[in-house]
Amino acid sequence: MKIHLLLPFFCVSLFSFGQEVYKPIQANIYHWANAPVTKKENTEQRFLLEGSSVDFKHIKIHATSISPKQTPHPSHKHEEEELIIVKEGELTVTIEGKTQTLGTGSVALIMSGDEHGFENKGNSTATYYVMRYESKEPKNIERGKQAGGSFMINWNDVSFKEHDKGGIRKFFDKPTSMTKRFEMHVTTLKEGMESHPPHTHRAAEILLPIDNIAEEHIAGQWIKAGIGDIIFLESKVPHAIRNITKGTVTYFAFQFE
Repeated sequence: MKIHLLLPFFCVSLFSFGQEVYKPIQANIYHWANAPVTKKENTEQRFLLEGSSVDFKHIKIHATSISPKQTPHPSHKHEEEELIIVKEGELTVTIEGKTQTLGTGSVALIMSGDEHGFENKGNSTATYYVMRYESKEPKNIERGKQAGGSFMINWNDVSFKEHDKGGIRKFFDKPTSMTKRFEMHVTTLKEGMESHPPHTHRAAEILLPIDNIAEEHIAGQWIKAGIGDIIFLESKVPHAIRNITKGTVTYFAFQFE
């Protein structure tokens, strides 16, 4: 079977001795258009992928769309850590009593056990990605606190630094309650540019195109990825990305271990 034909629902969970054990997530592109959608009165949820990786016993990524002037659920807390990326519109996020309205391209990272909630206060639909994850090693709440705890970063507050292939926005690089290192940046590639030759690294990585079509090299194959698609790259899987369209392509890239 060709790698691009694999679908997210193959990453299902099993039960072993009373505990959920998740299948490893395959290095692949998980397409927005193929994702199952669940609709409720004020929200729409799109399931993108679920499984385990080299350092995490559980990772789940979905996208939620909220109607104007609505909330998806009451504020809550959980043991997993959570990453939020705003895809469209504005999302008001509250973490441990601190509130900020985040625009498109903004992020929030919520440490294990911190209470948080979301609200769409605007007049148009807000859509955001949610990545919840739990490490194989025990969580380290103190490590997360020493690194600054939960945080929110607005896209407009991150400076753009040009380079010969395009440019970069550096969001963060720090330990968290579930990771020894979590690094996120946003790369812009000029027309016809390749980020770098195929390479590998210890950390698992996720790429997320946000404004155009890119082509990702995964274990010997070049596969197209469009806006909203999730590119998952497991530890030590050879990969690279290039811009195959007119104009620039911009994508989030984050590594975690």
